[in-house]
Amino acid sequence: MAAQHDVTRSWRLGALELAAAYAAGTLTPLAVVEALGARIARLNPELNALITINPAAREDAAAATARWAEGTPLSPLDGVPLTVKDHLNVEGLATTWGNRALAGRIAEEDELAVARCRAAGLVILGKTNVPEFTLEGYTDNALFGVTRNPWNPALTPGGSSGGAVAAVAAGLCPLALGTDGGGSIRRPASHTGLVGLKPSIGAVARAGSLPQVMLDFEVVGPLARTAADAEALYRVIEGPDRRDQGSLWARPAAKVGPLRILYVPRFGEQPLDPEIAESVERAVAVLEGLGHRVIRGALPFGLASVDRFWPMMGAAAVAAIFAALPQAEPVAAERFRALAAQGRQLPAADYLGGWEGIRRFRERVSRAFEAVDIIITPSAAALPWPATEPYPPEIAGQAVGPRGHAIYTGWVNACGHPAINLPAPPSAGGLPIGFQLVGAFGQDAQLLQLAADYERANGRGWRWPALAEQTTTG
Repeated sequence: MAAQHDVTRSWRLGALELAAAYAAGTLTPLAVVEALGARIARLNPELNALITINPAAREDAAAATARWAEGTPLSPLDGVPLTVKDHLNVEGLATTWGNRALAGRIAEEDELAVARCRAAGLVILGKTNVPEFTLEGYTDNALFGVTRNPWNPALTPGGSSGGAVAAVAAGLCPLALGTDGGGSIRRPASHTGLVGLKPSIGAVARAGSLPQVMLDFEVVGPLARTAADAEALYRVIEGPDRRDQGSLWARPAAKVGPLRILYVPRFGEQPLDPEIAESVERAVAVLEGLGHRVIRGALPFGLASVDRFWPMMGAAAVAAIFAALPQAEPVAAERFRALAAQGRQLPAADYLGGWEGIRRFRERVSRAFEAVDIIITPSAAALPWPATEPYPPEIAGQAVGPRGHAIYTGWVNACGHPAINLPAPPSAGGLPIGFQLVGAFGQDAQLLQLAADYERANGRGWRWPALAEQTTTG
């Protein structure tokens, strides 16, 4: 008989480790969820990662415990705890979108990815914090307040999946569902040392969601502490659905053998923190050591069409939110009310012209991937900054605007390709740093395989932030 696990230390286990313990009978989902509940009660007040606790979590964990005891789990991840970003509907729980007027708005159905997790038996612990309308790169709102980084609570975990990454990095849960419309999975993952996947457009079908104001730029994806755990959650949520016609495409097989990798160290003269630059160089060397052919250069396509369309899309998005949810506008932050006013004045011809530019951009990126298999860039241009500030005003001694830290990720949403953040060596002060791998359209499986290969070759296991180690119980 296998030795019993210490349930008070179960927060240290990943999703697949928990599932193996359930199968061996050395842990039960109910005991794990109860232990995590106690841990959340101790650590979450400082982090503010979870903003809604699922009252049915214990009951769901008890049902999963019974299934494992009977040898009838719903999936390999049955009973594994999960958090869900507040941007995604969970039936019976509030979907506030970080807006005070929506605090009492209870979802009547699950977002499709959430429904797939339920069907696989994952236990939803609760909802995680977001910036208002998930449109900023840090996590704070007037309803729930600021979310803090477990590596240094004075700093931000990024956004908009800031609550999601803080929860996983602090050991409040092993898995989280996030969304990525411009880097909102990858950049927060880079700031907290996690693996975060932005799938290809349509790889994870959408249904039962909030208004899709970011068009098809926004996708649902997994966050985890290891590549294997991220892939396990991705396998649960991936796949087409007839309600989302953009998801009905064939999945190509992953390429076998050495890959052609283009490493883009920086974007022109845009400032990049020197510690990030050095760290990503070291991570790329690991991939070179695996036998992949790495060349260094610039992006083989311009980003002018993306840069033109992005502010138009943002303004139109907020105007569309207020049209769909008019009660949100009077209490929204002033910057969003001003943005909505711009969106209402935006000529339709300009917007459609911008969208045509994105369509052509997708063609150019697709052609570029005929010559390369993977493009690598940093995930973020800056290390985490103070938690209550929306963006770092300066990077590497140069003044930057609101998107200065976020320049590496949005183009991937615009073209619709998959991308994954992986941890690179940390900064001198111990802060996490990440880099992104961008694959050809539909090559999500290839990215996950490369991520697993990198993780094994890198030889560094997950390291816990000091805050996570503050208690040895629960």
